[in-house]
Formats: sequence, structure tokens, C-alpha cells
Amino acid sequence: MINSDGDQIGILSKDEALKAADKAELDLVLISPNAKPPVARIMDYGKYRYEQQRKAREQRKNQKTVNVKELRLSPTIEQNDFDTKLRQGRKFIKKGDKVRVSIRFRGRAITHKEIGRDVLERFASEMEDVAQIEQKAKMEGRSMFLQLAPKTDK
Repeated sequence: MINSDGDQIGILSKDEALKAADKAELDLVLISPNAKPPVARIMDYGKYRYEQQRKAREQRKNQKTVNVKELRLSPTIEQNDFDTKLRQGRKFIKKGDKVRVSIRFRGRAITHKEIGRDVLERFASEMEDVAQIEQKAKMEGRSMFLQLAPKTDK
């Protein structure tokens, strides 16, 4: 048994513990029921729950959510369009988001997957200074994907 100040009282029966909690006008909370003997504490349970919720809220506020932004390229993309998409990708990475670069093959272009793979590899090599490859280029249906994440400084 632990009192409200955090001092150990000793081993008490359930009735004695409840009377002590009543006397202090607080709640008797079972902390570890599986211990031998079980550990109980006298505390204000409402205040305890409020503190726990406040800590959880504080942790949620401090956690960072990572978004995945998608850039779509084509296998026959021109240099200026490629540079525009590259600038956009750099902006996303600098904000801390992950970037998923996809190439959609239309019609007979799917017979030349290596062209699409070259475009993705060129994109990844241009982004090498700010991003690292999280997922290598792979085919899913008629599309090829590559995922980049911001570089972590170790």
C-alpha cells in the first residue's frame, strides 16, 4: 500500500486500505494486481486521468506527420518539364515530406520499360543531395514507382 504522498505504508487488508482512502477523501487505485502482494495506491484518480490525457495531448502536438507527395512523369518527358518536376520534388523534400515519383506507361510505351526506369534513375540521381531512395523503382500494373525520403543527418 502506498499513500498519497508516495510513501509506503505497508501491507494492509482490502478493508483497511479502503478505510484509509476514505479517510483521506481520495480513491484507492490498484497499480499492479499481479504482484505478490498486489500494490495499491491512494490518489485522486480524476486528477491522475487528467494528467495522463494532458501528456498524451502534448505528445500528439509534438509528433510530426509525414506526408507522401506524388509526382507524375512520362517516359518521354522533355528536359524543361523534367526540371520543373525536379524543383517541385526538391520543395516537397525540403518541407520534410516523402516524394513518390510515378511513370504511367500508355499504349505501346510499356514495351520500353527501360526508358521509364532511366527517367526515374535520373530523377533520383538529381535529388541525391537532398533525398535518399526509400524504395527502388518497381512496376505495378502499367505504372512504375520510386519513393524518395529526406536525407537524415546522422
